[in-house]
Amino acid sequence: MTTEATLPTTSASPTARQVWTRARGIALALVVLLAGAVAIAVVRSDARHGELDPRSADPYGSRAVAELLADRGVSTRVVTTLDDARAAAGPDTTLLVAVPDLLTERQQTRLHSATEGSGGRTLLVAPGGPAVERLAPGVTADPALSLDSALAPACDLPAARRAGTADTGGIRYSTTHIEADTCYPSRRLATLLRIPDAPEEAAPEGTPGDTVVLGAPDILFNNHLDEHGNASLALQLLGSRDHLVWYLPSVSDTTAPDDERSFFDLLPSGWLWGTLQLFIAAALAALWRARRLGPLVPEELPVAIRASETAEGRARLYRKANARDRAATALRSATRTRLAPLVGTPVAQAHTPEALLPALSAHLHDAHGDGQSLHTLLFGPPPGDDAALIALADQLDALERQVRRP
Repeated sequence: MTTEATLPTTSASPTARQVWTRARGIALALVVLLAGAVAIAVVRSDARHGELDPRSADPYGSRAVAELLADRGVSTRVVTTLDDARAAAGPDTTLLVAVPDLLTERQQTRLHSATEGSGGRTLLVAPGGPAVERLAPGVTADPALSLDSALAPACDLPAARRAGTADTGGIRYSTTHIEADTCYPSRRLATLLRIPDAPEEAAPEGTPGDTVVLGAPDILFNNHLDEHGNASLALQLLGSRDHLVWYLPSVSDTTAPDDERSFFDLLPSGWLWGTLQLFIAAALAALWRARRLGPLVPEELPVAIRASETAEGRARLYRKANARDRAATALRSATRTRLAPLVGTPVAQAHTPEALLPALSAHLHDAHGDGQSLHTLLFGPPPGDDAALIALADQLDALERQVRRP
């Protein structure tokens, strides 16, 4: 009775320690990114809370200028919908649009149609290129911002001359209006424009209407109001009428049923750059973790395994899987490969019956050289049982010995 020794089994599955070693770099990077995002969100939420809101006393709010205007008899009313802003336009009203870029294209067009020819003043705070072209036709925003924040008036507008230097440096504008006041220039482009209404659009009585385009909101912030001539300029621009309507646009404005917002209108500014950065980070991570391509490096096995043991182990696998067809194919392929050089056939054609069999028949001069029997032996069907497989192996052995015989 024979006994077979039980061989130790090995597992190719990585251990928990190996998984942690491989993934700790990615995990650390994700933690750092998450912590940075939370920190930025906290800082921005604290610093920009109530920005340009006349009810907010935060550094970037505008309560201080609203209080100063109230002392001079100018009332301030906050509106958050387009319908309220359009209804407020009139000869005795200054309409301040805090963030014009939040308005959709249709909203900007509707707001301009309401303010055009109303006889009042419309103040646009730092509108971008598409917004200013719709809200103030004939005005174009330059893509390059002003490098300086505090600028000199350099124009004949009385409000600017009285205020002097002010923090208007931001977006720079050019205009085709001949009668426009171009103030606070930065590299020959204005950061404050006053465009009077056309004569046929002017109010019949009182102060003629106009549109003021301001390149930066700094003169309205609580923490900048006491610097340079910011307070003087802000009070003069906003206090020319008895009433000030402070329009704070919002993406949640649903009072205009015919205005449909696209998906991109609802996304916050900077989403494109944020998405691009995520793609770059993913590409760098893939490059970092990708398989390095290069020449094969031989690796010494921990133990030396005899060829006979390898062949025996493979044979046992074939037997366990009942793979007589694979075993027969391996035997025939190896025999053909060894026979081809002996009969003068290239090794590349060793597995082609039309090339190997005629050369093999010509080499043999007995009954074993019959072409049909050789074809069955070297290219025939798989054996039906183990006995037929053993017989096939013996016949292949005998054929090879006969060919090698001098």
